[in-house]
Amino acid sequence: MKYKKKILIFTATYNEKDSIILFLKKLYKFNTYRFKLLIIDDNSPDKTFQIIKDFKKKNKIANLELIVRKKKLGLDTAHKYAFNFAKKKKINNLITLDSDLSHDPKKIIKIKNLLKKYPFVIGSRYIFGGKNELQGFRFFLSKTGNKIIKFFFKTQINEFTTSFRGFDLEILKKINLNNIKSKGYSFFMEVIYCLLRYKYSIKEIPIIFKVRQHGLSKISKIEIFRTVFNLIRLKFKI
Repeated sequence: MKYKKKILIFTATYNEKDSIILFLKKLYKFNTYRFKLLIIDDNSPDKTFQIIKDFKKKNKIANLELIVRKKKLGLDTAHKYAFNFAKKKKINNLITLDSDLSHDPKKIIKIKNLLKKYPFVIGSRYIFGGKNELQGFRFFLSKTGNKIIKFFFKTQINEFTTSFRGFDLEILKKINLNNIKSKGYSFFMEVIYCLLRYKYSIKEIPIIFKVRQHGLSKISKIEIFRTVFNLIRLKFKI
């Protein structure tokens, strides 16, 4: 019998009632191979978690696990939870993405296949074929921020802040997300820093980052200052 990798797909939700059903339908439509889906919801006031429960029950989905936390604890803690969950369940490949449809679930197949050759794969908006559909100040902030991080880290990598990622946990033995100190969205930047530090190969693939059609962006202004602080901390090891 041919050995098959155990795959965990993870996403975090908070007030995604208007997009979560479409996200789930797309995920199960395009990804027909065997996988386990983990969703962590931070007790969404709009009852996103109840919509997920109803979807699971109605469609009799056995491979969907929903964790509802008591309050909003942040993206970094959610991703650490998924990492620990994957380790505990002896998952081979962990693939993460956003649930607001800014990431196309079809790309999961591409990431899955590339994890046969690379220990880490990231969807990039800033390589040939990629696109960031954000506009105005948010686009400027994202593109400029990634350029500054690239300069500070002295790397050829172009993307540091999207959560559309694939991890080969069998190879990435030196990476422990529990040790990441950065909070919020700069958590994603520090993960790349750790990969570069341990000289793991990183594969970028082009993605089109869509503007969310429903709900509000959850990026607060404090993230700008938090990212700058963490970038300086990592650069000068303070």
